[in-house]
Amino acid sequence: MKPSRPLTLLPKEGLTPTSEVDHPTWNHLPVLRGVQRLRFRIIVELLADTNFPRLLDIGYGSGVFLPELARHCDDLHGVDPHPMRAEVEANLARHDVTATLATAGAENLPYDTASFDCLVSVSTLEYVPDIEAACAEMRRVLRPGGTLIVCTPGTGALWNVPLRLLTRQGPSQYGDRRERLQPALRKHFRVDREIRVPNLGAAVRLYTGLRLRTG
Repeated sequence: MKPSRPLTLLPKEGLTPTSEVDHPTWNHLPVLRGVQRLRFRIIVELLADTNFPRLLDIGYGSGVFLPELARHCDDLHGVDPHPMRAEVEANLARHDVTATLATAGAENLPYDTASFDCLVSVSTLEYVPDIEAACAEMRRVLRPGGTLIVCTPGTGALWNVPLRLLTRQGPSQYGDRRERLQPALRKHFRVDREIRVPNLGAAVRLYTGLRLRTG
């Protein structure tokens, strides 16, 4: 990836964990911050300095990445099934970030058809039980020719070891969804660009970023 400016994230004091798999403070811890922020840098690279009229973050979690996404659109939205929307909205407001948030899962997005120019999902879709339904919903709410940008963790041993150390669950938290996610996305969307980090075999890959389009 090309060198980029510093990321615009919510500061540590503005973060509220929203689930057992949401660890937003890791973005501000030594060593861990590098791995965590790598996902966001992949997304920013795939956004490619484009400004979208209307953008939706699927799985916004603590809202840590929403300040950065606000730089890439005119109208920012976020959706997540967790029940802490009000807390995240308050944190965003204290840091002058405007975003309209909703509570729902990716399989049942509460938006009209062709509502968004761009969808972003960072390490979220591998948790969705019905990825086929989620793909259908993402296609539905994207405008014709719209863009879906996804970053998802690798499936190999390099990723599994730190997962076990940090979460005590390891890859079991995903079931087989990491393996099913990319084939489903490639079936429903056209791949416009792919970033692999590191750009080596699947056994040592930390993250894959995809920019996909409808049609």
